[in-house]
Parts: sequence; structure tokens; C-alpha cells
Amino acid sequence: QVQLVESGGGLVQAGGSLRLSCAASGRTFSTYTMGWFRQAPGKEREFVAGIRWRGGITHYADSVKGRFTISRDNAKNTVYLQMNSLKFEDTAVYYCAADPWSTVVHITGDEYDYWGQGTQVTVSS
Repeated sequence: QVQLVESGGGLVQAGGSLRLSCAASGRTFSTYTMGWFRQAPGKEREFVAGIRWRGGITHYADSVKGRFTISRDNAKNTVYLQMNSLKFEDTAVYYCAADPWSTVVHITGDEYDYWGQGTQVTVSS
């Protein structure tokens, strides 16, 4: 079983930055392809960014490309989401998810096996 715990959310003004962290349990974190998703009130969950376990290949939603950066530290079993130039429309609950052994960064949440509890990001305009 894999447990994921997000942290780093909060309230920030538009144009500001936040860094989200997702700590994972398990000794095989290095083999998890990891994704960040978000869900705003009244909207469907959407893919934000992902990083493949092999080669560290990354993939971003068009809406965050150039502003957000996903990275991972396998020694710390942690994946990060650095969010810069935040906009009001980035306001959402952010979730990390794990897709063990996947060689593809899936953009649909159904492909991920494990999820964290989420962390709230609120951007004031």
C-alpha cells in the first residue's frame, strides 16, 4: 500500500508562488510515475503535471506550462510542484497521485492507483 501526503498549500496573491510537496511511503517510490491534479469548486478534476519514474520525463497541462515545475527527490520519497506566477484560476484543491511502474505520464486520473488527501491552494486576485 502506498500513502501520499501533500503539504504546502495556502493563500497567496496573484503573481505569487507556492511549492507543494507530496511525501510517499514505500521503498519503491523511484518506480512510481507521479502526477499532480487539481479540482476547483464545481469543476471536474484536471491534470496539472506529471513526472515519469524512468528518465524523469515531465508533462504539463497547457494552462500551467511555463509557470509550474514538477520535480522529484527519490532519496526523500517526495515529489514537488513549484508554482510561479499564480493566477486566480489556479485556485483549487491539489492532489498528488502515484502510478507505479508506468512508462507513460497519464493525464487521466483513472490511471493512477494511489491518491493523497489534497491540499488547498487559494489565489486572491
